[in-house]
Amino acid sequence: MKQYVALSLACLALWGCAEQKQAADQPQLKMIDQIDFSHVHIQDNFWSPRLSKHISATLPVCIDQIENQTGRMQNFVNASKGEGEHSGIFFDDSDVYKALEGIAYSLINNPNPELEKKADEWIDKIAAAQQPDGYINTFYTLTGLDKRWKNMDKHEMYCAGHMMEAAVAYYQATGKRKLLDVSIRMADHMMSLFGPGKRDWVPGHEEIELALVKLYQTTKDQKYLDFANWLLEERGHGHGSKGDEGHWDPSYYQDVQPVRELTDISGHAVRCMYLYCGMADVAALKKDTGYVEALDRLWDDVVLRNMYVTGGIGSSKHNEGFTEDYDLPNLDAYCETCASVGMVYWNQRMNQFTGDSKYVDVLERSMYNGALAGVSLAGDRFFYVNPLESNGDHHRQAWYGCACCPSQISRFLPSIGNYIYGTSDKALWVNLFIGNTTQVTVDNQEVTLKQETNYPWDGLVTLTVTSAQPLDKELRIRIPGWCKNYTLAVNGNKANSIINKGYAVIKDWKSGDRITLDMDMPVETVSADPRVKQNVGKRAIQRGPLVYCLEEIDNTKDYAKTNLTPSTVFEVKDEPGKLGGIKSVEAVSGNQKLSLIPYYAWDNREAGKMKVWIDYKE
Repeated sequence: MKQYVALSLACLALWGCAEQKQAADQPQLKMIDQIDFSHVHIQDNFWSPRLSKHISATLPVCIDQIENQTGRMQNFVNASKGEGEHSGIFFDDSDVYKALEGIAYSLINNPNPELEKKADEWIDKIAAAQQPDGYINTFYTLTGLDKRWKNMDKHEMYCAGHMMEAAVAYYQATGKRKLLDVSIRMADHMMSLFGPGKRDWVPGHEEIELALVKLYQTTKDQKYLDFANWLLEERGHGHGSKGDEGHWDPSYYQDVQPVRELTDISGHAVRCMYLYCGMADVAALKKDTGYVEALDRLWDDVVLRNMYVTGGIGSSKHNEGFTEDYDLPNLDAYCETCASVGMVYWNQRMNQFTGDSKYVDVLERSMYNGALAGVSLAGDRFFYVNPLESNGDHHRQAWYGCACCPSQISRFLPSIGNYIYGTSDKALWVNLFIGNTTQVTVDNQEVTLKQETNYPWDGLVTLTVTSAQPLDKELRIRIPGWCKNYTLAVNGNKANSIINKGYAVIKDWKSGDRITLDMDMPVETVSADPRVKQNVGKRAIQRGPLVYCLEEIDNTKDYAKTNLTPSTVFEVKDEPGKLGGIKSVEAVSGNQKLSLIPYYAWDNREAGKMKVWIDYKE
């Protein structure tokens, strides 16, 4: 079992146990490959309804907004003609690309001829807007190509990166390479201007770095990986402020020091997440342990001193990011949805380096709380900002002027299967507990993994692995950081296992064995690090991976006077007809009875107040 420092170190230094910290002492290169979600077919009472809503509501909302309610697609039409105005913000092209990526991911596991036809229409309009030299960006095409590449914060490379990710996704989904070819031409255009011996450039909003790695992995052309590496190495040398028409704050743009010297997170939260993902991707392929050492330091700073209990990051509206350590306000928390999704992306990569479950603990926390709160239960309204307290005036919207979060959710949800399993030379890794059937080739043979569970509502998970021939691999099953007691059995008999970096390692198993993990899932009272002054004298409630909150609609009597005490008794209540089916938590202290719901589900009913951190009376 993992030995935690104490629940008094939330937000969360829960992760700071001695066993876990050992992993950071010895940086490693990539050791685990994720099993791609294209092989994973989710059948799950929790996630299947959300994936269904993604198809029936989220994607149609994005398509309607892009085509009819905003000028995002019209910008491409105008750019192809070289006439007309640009509407919206200068980076709006990226929303089209992210929604297109979401369409591609949906098509992989849910083929839909009409949806594919829609994507093809979009791609035709995008391709028509590309300039003869390969450049594509509707803002500059329509406002003056003479102004391009003069302001490092105008998101030209950011938009290009999202186009590349969409192009790779659509190529993988359909085999069609039209958008991939557009992306290659844009990448080559950028490389004709920037690189060793050419112009310096520091992208104001990171994203291009990890996208170039995907382009390299798809085309096998080394120059794209090298260009990603060069862009990372440009940071911290003063290049960002040279020849730039815009104001440049090195801290905001992660440009204070070379990336391999980074120790503390700073500036804009989403930009940081994309930067760290790009660093991790390049490190894995370039075998750069210096990058991994920096990422280890940064992870400690983020998780132990700057992360909310929901897995959200970025406390300040002022810079959509960070101020000082332990500054974690609740009512004014920013916690952008995109940043929580970024935490999932980054922590998955960190797990691949180390085989340490602490990264999946954070991934899971961000996924079930910070990211999932970003979309309504109906799938058609979105949060940009995810505070931990509300006076009743914070609500999801159908769209935003800056709509990065709706389009981000549209591409994240259909890809959650990416994070369930991994493979390495010696092991099959089970990271998340989601009902699914997965068929994949491992060591040149077909393997089927079947997982059955009612997680996150209860802790029983059943796993069966079948293969035609014996598979010479260990099974490594993650024991979550929140789990203090569990039983692990093979065919009903207690498993002979050891714990390594938070994984139960089973060596004695064979094809067809029924492996069960049964985790106790009590209600836990969590306190913040005492340096988080906003939470002094308060407690949060969590159960399994879920953080809970109070909504005024369930606690109309004396909502302002609610509190927890050492004698509070908790009861878990099954409520299949409430908020899409949940298990609520009832907290009883003397004559006071409180009802708490999962944080991800708040603001799906009548408007009212909400809070995660509740007054605690000793």
